[in-house]
Amino acid sequence: MKIRYILPGALAKTELGMREVERRQEILRRWAFPGTYVDVVAVPSGPATIESMYEKYLSVPSTAKCVLEAEAEGFDAAIVGCFGDPGLDALRELSDMLVVGPASVSIAAAATLCHRFSIVTVVPGIMADKRRLAWEAGALDKLASVKAVDIPVIEVNRDPEGATRKMISVCGEAVREDGAEAVVLGCMSMGFLDVAEKIAAEIGVPVLNPVKVGLKMTESLVTSGLAHSRKAYLKPKKMQMGMSVDELFIR
Repeated sequence: MKIRYILPGALAKTELGMREVERRQEILRRWAFPGTYVDVVAVPSGPATIESMYEKYLSVPSTAKCVLEAEAEGFDAAIVGCFGDPGLDALRELSDMLVVGPASVSIAAAATLCHRFSIVTVVPGIMADKRRLAWEAGALDKLASVKAVDIPVIEVNRDPEGATRKMISVCGEAVREDGAEAVVLGCMSMGFLDVAEKIAAEIGVPVLNPVKVGLKMTESLVTSGLAHSRKAYLKPKKMQMGMSVDELFIR
């Protein structure tokens, strides 16, 4: 199978550059099942990172074009590589190809593993969005808390050891103070540090890496011959009549 992993932030144009894009591709290919080809692309324009609702919405148009390009190139699925699942409903409307949001599948997985889970994310400005994602996934009644390590995305990548220490501390607080029985890492940059197992060993509960969960759920759905419901995500009527995504937007 062929999976296109889309970075909704213009990560290649930050100080991290293409090296980080290539590093993430290497990790995904290492985690993928034999026979799965994973290709990673970063959107060419948009916010550098997604740390607010506004940046989340800004990322959607470029991400949509990347999804349609993947479908045209014959990919079996696309993963929206941000824990905010930016534009997931809209992207599913546009494409017949399976489109997966790591947040929704990780939250659903957490809900099957425990009675109460917490989400630990990067900055306070996106904590409310994580609660909304739990509600959209039908798991709000199992959400113990949403916490932030208060470290921007770029800094997570710049100082992985410092970020890991803070993640262990805050995840531990979620268990001790909020009664969490599992923790979901609420940022893909956290996931690409590949420290979920280390944190789990420290705090004594399962820690879900959204990068790995998102990839494995995508592989499972493709193997099972499943994609999002066209009754739930209707293609826009104007596109059914032949309009392109660009033509939907009047300049």
